[in-house]
Amino acid sequence: MAGERVSGNLKRWIRTIVAVAMALALVGLYFAPQRATRETALRKYPNRIPVRFWHMWSAEWKDVVDHIVDQYNKSQDKYEVIALSVPGTSGDTKFLLGAMGGDPPDVMAQWNPVIPTWAEGGLLTPYEELMSPEEKALFDRDAYPIVKRIGRYKDKTYGIPIGVNANAVFYLPKALREAGIEQFPKTWEELVTDSAKMTKYDSHGQLTRLGFLPGPWAVTMALFGGGLYDFKSNQLTLDNPANLRCLESLVALRQRDGYEQVQRFQSGLNTQSFAGGWPFIAGYYAAAVDGQWRVQQLAKYAPDLEYATAPIPAPLGGAPGAGFSGGNFMVIPRSGKQKAGAWDFVKYWSGLTNPERAAQFYVDGGWLPLSDKIASAPIYKKYIHDHPQFQTFVDAVRSPDLTAQPPVAYQVFINDKVTKVEDLALRGEISPKAAVQQLSEEVHREIARRKELGYDE
Repeated sequence: MAGERVSGNLKRWIRTIVAVAMALALVGLYFAPQRATRETALRKYPNRIPVRFWHMWSAEWKDVVDHIVDQYNKSQDKYEVIALSVPGTSGDTKFLLGAMGGDPPDVMAQWNPVIPTWAEGGLLTPYEELMSPEEKALFDRDAYPIVKRIGRYKDKTYGIPIGVNANAVFYLPKALREAGIEQFPKTWEELVTDSAKMTKYDSHGQLTRLGFLPGPWAVTMALFGGGLYDFKSNQLTLDNPANLRCLESLVALRQRDGYEQVQRFQSGLNTQSFAGGWPFIAGYYAAAVDGQWRVQQLAKYAPDLEYATAPIPAPLGGAPGAGFSGGNFMVIPRSGKQKAGAWDFVKYWSGLTNPERAAQFYVDGGWLPLSDKIASAPIYKKYIHDHPQFQTFVDAVRSPDLTAQPPVAYQVFINDKVTKVEDLALRGEISPKAAVQQLSEEVHREIARRKELGYDE
C-alpha cells in the first residue's frame, strides 16, 4: 500500500510539473519576442555569443557588477555577457519559472540557500561537467575549504563562490575604556561578563547602549563545538550537546539584558541599514557580531569612527577559529543554452585562472577572497593596508573549521525551524533543552514525510 501511495504521489507531482511547464512554455513564446527586443537593445557586441546573467544586486552594488561584466566583455571577443538585475524578493521564483519553462539565464549569482533543492530537482549543472581536469585540480588545490563546502551537494559542485562571508566582532574601544576593560576579551565567558559593564541605561532604566549583540544561534553554535551538520560523516547533528550549551548561553545573555527591554530598544533602530544608519555607528552597540561588508560601509559612512574588529571568542572548551559562513555564488542552470560561455565568465570573475586580475573585483565589492592567491595579490594587500580591520575576516575565512548550511534538500525547512525554536527560547516560552528537542523532532518528521513521498535523502 505504501508503495502504491508513493507512486500515486509521484505521478500527480509529475503531471503537475508537466502542466506548469507547458503553461510556462506558452507564456515564454508570448513574451520571448519582447524580451529578445529588449536584450538586443542592450547589446554592445551583437556579433558575439550572448550569455544571459541574472543577479540580485541593486543600487551601488549593481554598479560594481556592471563594471565586472563590462571588463569581462572587453577582455575577450567570443562572448557577450548581458546582465539583468532581478528583484531579490522574487529572483528565486523568476529563476524557477525560467528553468521550468525552458527560458532560464545562462548563469545566476545567488546568496540564498537554494543549491540542494535546485540540484536535487535537476535544475543545476555540476561544475565537474564544465571544468577541465586542470581547472578542477586548480580549484581543489587553491580554494579555501569553506569555498568548496558552500557549493557542494552529494559530492558535486553546483556553486562557485565569488565572495565568501565571515563573521567577527565589531567593537568600540571607547566603550571598553569607559568600562575599565583593558583589552578585548579572550573567551566567550569574558565577553558576556564584560558586556554587562558596557551596557548603558537612561534615568528611566531604558537601554541606551547594548553591551554585546551576538549572532544568531546557527552562526554561534560552531564556536561551542557544535553545528547543524557534520561534513565528515555527512550527518545532521541537530541535537549535539554543544548546540544546547550555545543556546543556553544566548538565552542567559538575553534574559540578563531583558528580552522585552532589548526588543523595545531595537525596535527604534535601523538594524538592517547598509549605509550610515547602522546602529553600531551611532554607538547603540558597544560590540556586535556582523560580517565583513561593514568594513567598507564604515569607511564610506563613518570614516572617523574609532572601532576595531576581533574574532568571535570561543567559550572555554569550545572551538576557536570555528564559525559559520555563506556567500555569493554562481549557479549554471541545466537548461541554460550557453554553458561554456557561462563557465568562462565564472572563471573570470572568481579568479580561478587569473587571481591577480580578479583581485580588483573583490576589492571593488569589499568581498572576501576564494584563495590565498587572490589575498596575496598586490591590489588586495593594499586594500587590507587601507582597511586594516578587514584582516580579521581574511584570517577567519581561511579557517578549515568554518561550517556552512546543511547540504540537504530540505535546507530551508531546517533554517525556518532553527529560527522558530531559537525565538521561542529567547522569549522564555520554552527551555533551551525543549527547543533543541523540538527542532530535532520536527526535522526528523519532515525527513520521514519526504521519504513517504518518494524523495531519496
